[in-house]
Amino acid sequence: MTDMTVGFLFIMMILLAFFASQAGDPDAVSKIEYDRVVEARDSWQQIAETREQTIERLDAQLAKLLREKRQLEALVLQLSANLTTAETRIKNLEERLRQLIAEIEQKDAEIDQLRQELAELKQIDPLEAYLAQVTQTRRKVLTQLRDAIKADFPDLQVELSEESDALRFQGEGLFASGRSDLARDRREIVARLAQRLNEVLPCFTIGQASQFDRTCNSGFVMIEAVQIEGHTDNVGTDRLNRTLSAARANNTFFAMTQAAQGVMEHLNLKSQPVLSVAAYGPDRPVAPNDTQEGRATNRRIDLRFIMVTPQDTDGIEVVREALENVVLQP
Repeated sequence: MTDMTVGFLFIMMILLAFFASQAGDPDAVSKIEYDRVVEARDSWQQIAETREQTIERLDAQLAKLLREKRQLEALVLQLSANLTTAETRIKNLEERLRQLIAEIEQKDAEIDQLRQELAELKQIDPLEAYLAQVTQTRRKVLTQLRDAIKADFPDLQVELSEESDALRFQGEGLFASGRSDLARDRREIVARLAQRLNEVLPCFTIGQASQFDRTCNSGFVMIEAVQIEGHTDNVGTDRLNRTLSAARANNTFFAMTQAAQGVMEHLNLKSQPVLSVAAYGPDRPVAPNDTQEGRATNRRIDLRFIMVTPQDTDGIEVVREALENVVLQP
C-alpha cells in the first residue's frame, strides 16, 4: 500500500474510534454529522484513487523515460566511439593529405625541371639547324642531278650513295673493264652530266659564274668541292688499280670541263674551283669483291659533293656574307 492509502485508513480509524466513544446510543450521532463523515470519507477515497492513478501514470512515464535514457546513453556511447574512430581516421587522413601534398610539390618540382630541360632541348641550335639544312640541300641537289641524268639516259645505272652525298656510276656504265678511256657513246653521258652540274652549281658557289639568290638557296648553303672519284675492284695489283682509278677520274674530269668549260668558274669559300679529282683504287668498295656483280659495282665513278660545314655560328655568317656579296657585285 502507498503512503497515501495508509494515511487515509489511519484517519478513518481515528474517526471510527471517535464515533465509538460517542456510541452510547446509536442515535447519539446526528444524521448530518454522519453524512458529513461519509462524504469526507468518499472524498478522501476519491483523492486517494486519483493520486494512485497519477502515481501509476508517473511511474510508467518514469520507466519509459529511464528506458529512453538508457537508449540515449547507449547511443551516446556508440556515437562517442564512432567519434573517436572518426577523429583517428581524420588524423590519419590529415597525415596522408600532408604526405600527398608533399609528393605533389615534389612532382611539381620534377615537372618544372623536365619542362625546362625539354624547352632547352626544343630550342633550335643555329649551328645544328644550319648543318641539317646543308644535308637536306645536298640530297636535294643530288636527287635533281640523278633524275635529270636518268631521264636523259634511262638505261644508265646511277644512284645516290648510302650517305646521300654522292652520285654513283657503275664502272661498266662509263668505262670498259680494265680501260680508263671513255667510250665514244659514253662521252655524251659525261658531257650531259657536266652541263647539268653547270646548271646547279651557280646558286651554291661564288665567283663570276655565281647566280646566287634566296629562291634557289634559302639556307645559304655553299659547296666546298665536287670530287670526281675513281674506284676499282681488287683484281690486279694495287699499283695498277690506283693508276686505273686515277686515269678514269682524270679522263672524266677532262671530258666534263671540255663539255662545259664554265664549270671551272664555280668557286668555293676559298675562291678555289669546286670541281676536283680523287682516286682511291680498291680502298673503298661498296660491295663484296668475291662475286662478279660485286666487283662490277666497285668499278665505278662517284661524283661526291662536299659541303661547307661551319664549326660555329660565326662560320655561318661568313658563308652568308660571301653569298650575299655575290648579289651585291655589279
